[in-house]
Amino acid sequence: MDRLTAVRVFVEVADRGSLTLAAEHLDMSAAMVSRYLAAAEDWFDARLLHRTTRKLSLTDAGLAALPACRQMLELAEEARFIAAERSREPAGVLRVTTTASFADAQLTPVLIDFQRQYPQVEIMLSVGDKPTDLVADRVDLAVRITNTLDPAMIARPLARCRSMLCASPDYLQCHSLPRTADDLRQHCCIAHAFGIGKQYRLSRNGATLTVPVNWSFHTNETAVLRRAVLSGAGIGMLPTYYLDDGLGAGRLVHLLPDYEPEVLGIHAIYLSRQHQPLALRLLVDFLAARFGGELAPWDLALNEKLVSAVAG
Repeated sequence: MDRLTAVRVFVEVADRGSLTLAAEHLDMSAAMVSRYLAAAEDWFDARLLHRTTRKLSLTDAGLAALPACRQMLELAEEARFIAAERSREPAGVLRVTTTASFADAQLTPVLIDFQRQYPQVEIMLSVGDKPTDLVADRVDLAVRITNTLDPAMIARPLARCRSMLCASPDYLQCHSLPRTADDLRQHCCIAHAFGIGKQYRLSRNGATLTVPVNWSFHTNETAVLRRAVLSGAGIGMLPTYYLDDGLGAGRLVHLLPDYEPEVLGIHAIYLSRQHQPLALRLLVDFLAARFGGELAPWDLALNEKLVSAVAG
């Protein structure tokens, strides 16, 4: 007899507490339900149910086997769904959200490449730094940069977000070059509104230190923070994915290279792995392939430019 059906019958009987009710729900005869139960017990080589004329209850073996049987049915259903989805061309609307700076610097061209491969997929990209309610806002995928994840969501790591302390040459002409982390106290610094207070968290030689600083300019958008740094407003902590045309062109100066700001994770966040639309599953895999690796592609490109600038 079909083992998966035998498992399904066992779970149904356990849930309903009755062979008769299980038979009605499964559209089987009571005799057929009994045969499948016997087949399940033969397969597990254990008695799963105590059965009397008035009462039905799980044995210790049945109690132990029931969670695994439920998981088996879920996996079988998911496999069936995936197989059916794979036979179709991915299509439909995907609602994606991320920060404006990451969308501008990295995500948008990758989404366009994805659409070239799957032209039947329509993408709606919204940007903003505030956390998004995926359910209320009907968002399929959030690409977020954070080390604080919602345990109710599924989060797949895509890349690591490194940052650098930077200033413009114009600012450094008017202010002394910081030699140590403690020198930052004497400088004008630019703050992200969703940051960590009036301080920088930096690591050096495996040790982490917190440096109090003075904010001279606040913003809730990384793109504005970068523009303020380029305009000479002060020192800012900028993600490396947004530095390519600044450091390489000499418009920004990397400060305190021995001190590394806290590294954050870049995650693909979605609601559930079960019955996930094919287009969403393919997009998450696509992003992981494009952004993954020991170093993110923008870090590899930035390192090459910096080495070339030093050599030149």
